[in-house]
Amino acid sequence: MDRPRLIFLACTMGLLAAMGCKKDREASVPLVGVDIAINLNLPEYNALQVPGGWAYIIGGSEGIIVYRKNADEFSALDRHCTYQPADQCRVTVDGSGVMARDTLCCHSAFLLLDGSVTQGPAALGLKQYHTQFNANTQVLRIYN
Repeated sequence: MDRPRLIFLACTMGLLAAMGCKKDREASVPLVGVDIAINLNLPEYNALQVPGGWAYIIGGSEGIIVYRKNADEFSALDRHCTYQPADQCRVTVDGSGVMARDTLCCHSAFLLLDGSVTQGPAALGLKQYHTQFNANTQVLRIYN
């Protein structure tokens, strides 16, 4: 094999190995089946009656935060921090009511609107679930 091909092959193999390492560092939150319906008329979901309200619900990998964006839109985010997910760090909503963070384990913060990272070391946003809201029955479906 001639020298240019040998160099190209060595560089390609090195690049593939580096990409494999990066994938290992960015392991994702475990995939958990979610299909939950909550009735916003129930007292435990009073906070979700107004935009900016939020509530914890059981489900997902480490629980779910439901956040009301406006009259018809919600976000549903897994509480499992995406930084070193094997550590099973769980985020909580902070005093601002618009951020979820964990200061003891994963040391990251996320926006409740969409789960995006606002403070690292996490590089990936919180896992989002789909939502479907029926305004007539006040039932919110959360699913993946």
